[in-house]
Amino acid sequence: MSSQDSFHKLPGLRVSVDRIAYAPHLPTPGDQPHCFVYYISIHNDSDLPVTIKARKWVVTDEDGETLIVEGDGVVGQTPTIEPGEKFSYQSRHLLRTPTGEAEGSYIGFDGLGRRVLVRIPRFRMVVPREAKGGAQWA
Repeated sequence: MSSQDSFHKLPGLRVSVDRIAYAPHLPTPGDQPHCFVYYISIHNDSDLPVTIKARKWVVTDEDGETLIVEGDGVVGQTPTIEPGEKFSYQSRHLLRTPTGEAEGSYIGFDGLGRRVLVRIPRFRMVVPREAKGGAQWA
């Protein structure tokens, strides 16, 4: 049995990447100087409530170096999303290069106790040209 077989496909459960912003004003470690804030919504257009229990991110920089981040919940929470509702939040990724990509998935349980997985669409993070030249954002 593949790992895909252990998850129930719940039609109507989806993720949208609502916005990505370069945030040079936020503190970063010296080896990862590029901070990107992303805004995500998990939409539950199914007939069952869904509780998100875990997340997995795959972040790849422009040199092909990949970081896998796994953890419990979403931004310290395990939200239950009722039918017709969404859970929105913001967080950030740090990159050592000016461009990169991120994608991943959320794992949870539906109202019948079945494990569900919903994919986070791949998105690109690119330092704006103005920022590369040393200009600061307000």
